[in-house]
Amino acid sequence: MALSCGHFDRGEVRIHESLEELKTDLADLIAELSEASVKERGAFAIALSGGSLIGLISKLSEAPYSKTVDWSKWYIFWAEDSLAGKSHPDSNYKLAKDCLLSKVAIIPSHVHSINDSVSAEEAANEYEFLIRQTVKNRIVGVSETSDCPNFDFILVELGADGHVASLFPNQSALKEREKWVTFTTDSSKTSHERITFTLPVINSASNIAVVATGDSKAEAVHLAADNIGPECPVVPARMVRLVKGKLVWFLDKPAASKLQLSLMSNQHEL
Repeated sequence: MALSCGHFDRGEVRIHESLEELKTDLADLIAELSEASVKERGAFAIALSGGSLIGLISKLSEAPYSKTVDWSKWYIFWAEDSLAGKSHPDSNYKLAKDCLLSKVAIIPSHVHSINDSVSAEEAANEYEFLIRQTVKNRIVGVSETSDCPNFDFILVELGADGHVASLFPNQSALKEREKWVTFTTDSSKTSHERITFTLPVINSASNIAVVATGDSKAEAVHLAADNIGPECPVVPARMVRLVKGKLVWFLDKPAASKLQLSLMSNQHEL
């Protein structure tokens, strides 16, 4: 596999020659984290986002992962989702079900979708209550440094505007520090209301992967990952800083094209 890898102050970055290589590397990481978490605590609590990200993890439904991963120990959550309805193309639940969940042996009751039949505020409150119950039942761990949930793995995609989950630039949701789940009604992504994990929850995860592909994401990758001056805007992805966990950036070459040379020079071939 042609893969460049480097470490910098915002985590580990992996730059891939092709989307297929990125998909394989991401599937390998998720499978490894799943095995380690199941061995340690008997469960793997994973929170997904949507968009093209779901297609990138569809490789998990193929061999060898489809047979080697202990799907019965997986508990699926959403780091964000739309209230468009579970049959709507904008539903991250629908994307995940079509591309992955319906093709592997995940227990249906372990898939925790949002309630899309209520208001965005009610849906956020209900989802936070659900997560609190799973923490109480030890399906999801608790952060060692706060009362936030400690998800084994959170998977998010970087938007061209620098957003992650449904945390968009210049929105009040970025400042939320008390709630675990909040909502947005004015996203630049779709016309639908959305719920999203807050930054304290995201930053309390044990592992996070941020995925960006294509040259349309290159500027956002630069603003999120490079050492930039105070005159540059602080995009939401730049606020992803894990308290104790591991952050990995999965990029293809076009998305990584504007990264600073200082980072590129520290990379090595795997």
